[in-house]
Amino acid sequence: MADVNTGGGGKGKKGKPKKIETRVDFTPMVDMNMLLITFFMFCTSMAKPQTMEIVMPTDEKNITDEEKVKVKDTNAITLILGEDNKVYYYLGKPNYSDYTSLKVANYGGANDKKSLRSLLLIRNKIGIEQVRELKQLKYKKQISDEDFKKGVSDVKNAKDGQVVIIKPTDKSTYMNLIDALDEMQICSIGKYAIVDMTAGDKWLVENLKKAGALTKNSEIK
Repeated sequence: MADVNTGGGGKGKKGKPKKIETRVDFTPMVDMNMLLITFFMFCTSMAKPQTMEIVMPTDEKNITDEEKVKVKDTNAITLILGEDNKVYYYLGKPNYSDYTSLKVANYGGANDKKSLRSLLLIRNKIGIEQVRELKQLKYKKQISDEDFKKGVSDVKNAKDGQVVIIKPTDKSTYMNLIDALDEMQICSIGKYAIVDMTAGDKWLVENLKKAGALTKNSEIK
């Protein structure tokens, strides 16, 4: 606020200075500052690297030979991300002498019997049910958030839980990998890793494609 002196009186007499109140409106400057602050905050947020947490399988040094065999035969799932949004997979220990042991799935939802999600839902049925029960307890406020997080972590990292090995190919896309990682979260898979393909994996895929077996997919069981 400022005072302005308009000078003098009337009828030849010195009049008392007349004060006029003026007000400076800073609203446009405030609005501009807020826009600039919002813009720089947005730019800073976008500049930060976006990361996804990946929980790797237990260190093999701490697993006995007996446990390794058990994991490979009953709980291991190997995914090979191929071209045209195809997911090749085999369960347990690979049979590199028989390409028909390699199966094919897609990135469809739970209602698609040939989808990766259907496979993981079936294979990790017990873990998914346990996580669902924990969610119910949390919803009913029978457990705290910390207890819920600990419970989910215990389920995902259970000794007899599923272990998924993800192997991208040169013909798979970045989105294929993102979709596969999303399925790990959706299906409560806590142990998974991204590794390179082996010569045996390439042989399985190439021979399966040559045989035209891609058109003979059956429902995942």
